[in-house]
Amino acid sequence: MSYPTPTMNPGQQQPQQGQQYGQQGQNPARRPAHVASPTDTGMIPLLQQPEPQQPQQRRIFSPGFGLRGPRRNRHVVSAEEVAAISMPIGDDGVIIGTDTESQPAVLGLARPTPFDVVVVGGLWFAQVLALRAAATGARVAVETGRPQVWTQLAQAAGGGQQCVTVYPVGRVPAQGPSVSSPVVLIRDCGVRPPRGRVTSLPWQSVVTVLPYVGEHAPRWLAQAQLVGIQRISPQETEVVRETLGIPAEHLQLLPTLSDNVALWCTRKHRKFVMTEPTDAETGLLGVARRMD
Repeated sequence: MSYPTPTMNPGQQQPQQGQQYGQQGQNPARRPAHVASPTDTGMIPLLQQPEPQQPQQRRIFSPGFGLRGPRRNRHVVSAEEVAAISMPIGDDGVIIGTDTESQPAVLGLARPTPFDVVVVGGLWFAQVLALRAAATGARVAVETGRPQVWTQLAQAAGGGQQCVTVYPVGRVPAQGPSVSSPVVLIRDCGVRPPRGRVTSLPWQSVVTVLPYVGEHAPRWLAQAQLVGIQRISPQETEVVRETLGIPAEHLQLLPTLSDNVALWCTRKHRKFVMTEPTDAETGLLGVARRMD
């Protein structure tokens, strides 16, 4: 059986490909049921299901960020309740011991401003301070005329990392301190230390160790921002009184201090601190002693 061949009028044009399905050139069966618009909330309505007759809720949206989450009330505290809010925030630095009230005494050596400290005491006290400063992450440089007593400490500190470096007197190079790498320079140069090539800088503190209060001590004590004094003789207390203005009740205790006790003082504040060594410090440095 043969089928008739469709015929066309001479003036009738055959529809172009795509026009027979509409101007978009797509099959109506494949046309998307939903077209995004600038005001679209991203919710596609269900086809062939009428929406329930409910009050339309206004949707809050942020262009480019989708729908916002649920809104909650802000946390509000009255002025009377602010005083009850407290946080245990304290100083950070080197714990040098405990004060007379059994509270930790913290010495902040990593500062954004230059900081000069003078310690009138023995080698044991200076080395404990160096070890604890290195434990806080500071790089410790030691300028000393007796490197043999600091070499063992420099090798043991840091667990194999070079965090304590020993230099001869007058040979300390620039350390390059920064907020991420603070420096503590300990000058163990005797009773008459020379003027140092490396001075205190932001994030670089200088600790000058004096074995006793000599004739040149008042100059160092006067320019220091913090002074730590171990046991000294009654004659030395007179020099300290004239230079620092320490009250008499504190001066009379200085000749009787134990080997692990020191008076830390500024121009306005004074505090007795007892330094208890850890087992590791005792094994490396020995027991506390005032004289070397």
